[in-house]
Amino acid sequence: MARSALKREAVAEILIVEDDEVILNTLAYNLGRQGFGVHKATDGAEGLKLARKTRPDLILLDVMLPGESGIRLCERIRQEDREVVIVMVTAKDAEEDKVRGLEAGADDYVTKPFGMKELVARINANLKRSATSPGTRGKIIEAGDLRLDTKNFVAWVKGEALGLRLKEFELLASLASNPGELKSREELAKEVWGHAGVGSSRTIDVHIRRVRAALEEKSDYEYVHTVWGLGYRFEVHPRKS
Repeated sequence: MARSALKREAVAEILIVEDDEVILNTLAYNLGRQGFGVHKATDGAEGLKLARKTRPDLILLDVMLPGESGIRLCERIRQEDREVVIVMVTAKDAEEDKVRGLEAGADDYVTKPFGMKELVARINANLKRSATSPGTRGKIIEAGDLRLDTKNFVAWVKGEALGLRLKEFELLASLASNPGELKSREELAKEVWGHAGVGSSRTIDVHIRRVRAALEEKSDYEYVHTVWGLGYRFEVHPRKS
């Protein structure tokens, strides 16, 4: 469900799903002033309907919603749309909600309370389809039975599309572009999300786990290796039978 380049270059559209109408209207007003097209929903049912109708570039989704939770709504949206960026809004101390949101398919999260400058920076970083490392964008990377097209953000194993989401693809491409090189979570966060804020969380680990699961389903090789306490390294090793 690819969005057009024209739309991304013109006005990025954001869907805000938040049951507190004061917060909802404040966010909508401020994001509108920043030049975003804004759609608003106060519950999961309305949010799903608008996500299907407007196909926004990014969804700002509160975890705590009346009726269906934001986590469940994230899962439902992700089943239908692998490309839309989903940023969860969680309570400051709700570590479990952050992890559950990421596992449900969210790309990132922000914690309440947050300032508008921080939120806009986080939104822009997530919307930016940046190169995963200097000189990598537009190249074909091949290793083992894996092939990565960094121009079109597509990965194949044995000629079969891997079906990675954007952040998952960018993580894999970031590692694969420098085989054998150790990359810390902070480095990966800066390259893929545009900021280091997710480096101290489990965001990177959850996305890496999804990349590994996709590879394990189709590939005869192991590619992404953990260097405990330090980060990750890309190396091609035949999978042990």
